[in-house]
Amino acid sequence: MGIEIRPARMEDAGLVADMAVALTGEIMAATGVRHFDVDPPRTAGLCERLLAAGAYVALIARDGSRAIGFAGLCESHALYTEGAFGIVQEFYVVPEVRSAGVGAALLGAARDYARLRGWKRLELCTPPLPAFQRSLAFYERNGFEVTGGRKMKCVLTEGGR
Repeated sequence: MGIEIRPARMEDAGLVADMAVALTGEIMAATGVRHFDVDPPRTAGLCERLLAAGAYVALIARDGSRAIGFAGLCESHALYTEGAFGIVQEFYVVPEVRSAGVGAALLGAARDYARLRGWKRLELCTPPLPAFQRSLAFYERNGFEVTGGRKMKCVLTEGGR
């Protein structure tokens, strides 16, 4: 397998959206909980807007002309990180090529991108455990460490808190 990784271009937004939809679908199927409401056309439009604004980067892994995975990254800032750092927001490898080095190559490309941006660290959140214990082990094998806590959210809606 000849893996090529490159940043997504505007015309790749639909491809990235399709993989993001596959990722969220897989998480919901494994946990039995509807965590996401991801619509492919809406997600493709959002991806295009975020890419155009420079607020999001998607690194796409390809084997020839076939997309086989992606890592979605964005920049954030915090005092505890001493400035800018990167967040791996989405990470997906198509099931039939998992354990073939694609994920490790994507994380390596994400680290390279982070260094170019001057980020001091990369952070990510695993999908829900224990359903995705293998994902946690994969990230640990690739240099990430558990830092504690739980990912939490507060959905802001009209009339809500």
